[in-house]
Amino acid sequence: MSDVELIGRSSSHFTRVARIFALELGVQHAFRPVLDMTSLDAATFAGNPALKVPVLVTAEGPLLGTENICADLARRSGRRASVVLRGDVTERVVQNAEELTLHAMATEVTLIMAKLAGDDRLGSPKAWRSLQNSLTYLDENVSRVEAALPARRALSFVEAALFCVVTHLPFRGVMDVSAFERLGAFCERFGDRESARQTAYRFDAA
Repeated sequence: MSDVELIGRSSSHFTRVARIFALELGVQHAFRPVLDMTSLDAATFAGNPALKVPVLVTAEGPLLGTENICADLARRSGRRASVVLRGDVTERVVQNAEELTLHAMATEVTLIMAKLAGDDRLGSPKAWRSLQNSLTYLDENVSRVEAALPARRALSFVEAALFCVVTHLPFRGVMDVSAFERLGAFCERFGDRESARQTAYRFDAA
């Protein structure tokens, strides 16, 4: 058995980012899906008190959060120098893209939870406008972001996260993203990676 275990959901964009990192960097790991996201037992989430995924479990214990997990996987792989994590690039367009991508991911989760709860108040007009504005910025600047990243990179956090959220929105029926043509072209390119094909969204079943 692998001494690295990733706990998450095959339908989760946060989990998919971490899985793409593990696969791209060749970190041997086991994937354990959480089948009941409504559980109030932290043990279901590998001890995460926030009751969230993903969680990386190693000999050092559980590690919480996608960004922390990606950083640990980069270090563990021995290929940290070829990986661009959040904050590695100081170009303003990259920093803004990182922030807005994570914001879009978090906002989408809020909207999904509102839909599941049947409470339209959580899906406020501001939340929808915020998501739309963020995607518009990312669509307008994705080429600049790619150009500002190191040419010899093996993988970057912002590209993986951007691919995961843009493809997740239609998967969960939250938003039609076909109008964002530049993001669509970017996702087609990134989606050719074997790691992207192996982590295609689906709902885990027992």
